Amino acid sequence: MKLLGWWLMLVGSLRMASVWFGFFDIWALRLAVFSNTTMTEIHGRTFGVWTLLTCTLCFLCAFNLDNKLLYLATFLSFIYALGHFLTEYLIYETMAIANLTTVSIFAGTSIIWMLLQWNAHQQINMKRS
Repeated sequence: MKLLGWWLMLVGSLRMASVWFGFFDIWALRLAVFSNTTMTEIHGRTFGVWTLLTCTLCFLCAFNLDNKLLYLATFLSFIYALGHFLTEYLIYETMAIANLTTVSIFAGTSIIWMLLQWNAHQQINMKRS
């Protein structure tokens, strides 16, 4: 497995903790991610499902780096997550800067790394004439 694949496995594993909190420990999720908001159980479960989807994308992509559509979907999941959390911090003011920093480190590193490796894992299919 390539180094980027191991990174995606790490990020996917860390996201699994958020899935757990979203379903079973909403108050820990509120404290760890969203600081200035009242989070209901349905918000927690929605966050858990969304995070489970992104976690699944990380795991699938880690083992299939040569699949362009899966790679793109995983890459976009990092863009969307970072955009979401930036919006929560800048516009809605529901996140503390420390929480945004943690999210930004993992999402930002993933975005940059995946951009740098965009075509590195693609299989080359040469036609013989």
